[in-house]
Amino acid sequence: MRSLPQVALANDDGSVVCEHCLLAETMFARLRGLLGRSGLAEGEGMLLRPASSIHTAFMRFAIDAVFVDKENRVVKVAPEIRPWRAAACRGARAVLELPAGEAERRGIRPGVSLTQVWRSDPASQRRPQAPPSPRATT
Repeated sequence: MRSLPQVALANDDGSVVCEHCLLAETMFARLRGLLGRSGLAEGEGMLLRPASSIHTAFMRFAIDAVFVDKENRVVKVAPEIRPWRAAACRGARAVLELPAGEAERRGIRPGVSLTQVWRSDPASQRRPQAPPSPRATT
């Protein structure tokens, strides 16, 4: 599977809430989600966008689901969703999946706005740089 872009997300007061957040913005990336992983470490997460619902079918661990609207404002937090469960939120445009209990530890609650702090694009990092073109000197 191709590497996904990664972002860091911060809340209203500038505190980072997810240091290593994978971006799942394609249908296949959202379909795969966290399947095949044995867990998420503290500071890891996945942002599925667009999405207004998630499921934990075939997963091996519990997660927190943070539902975000089109202004990147948290509208709902579904804590500690165990495997083989589902959660949804009307009006959500994205879902941030975090390790179970992480939303509470990071102070994420409805009304808090999330901001993207930085982004890395693995596709652009893998492309070899073309050597500079030789210039004719006269």
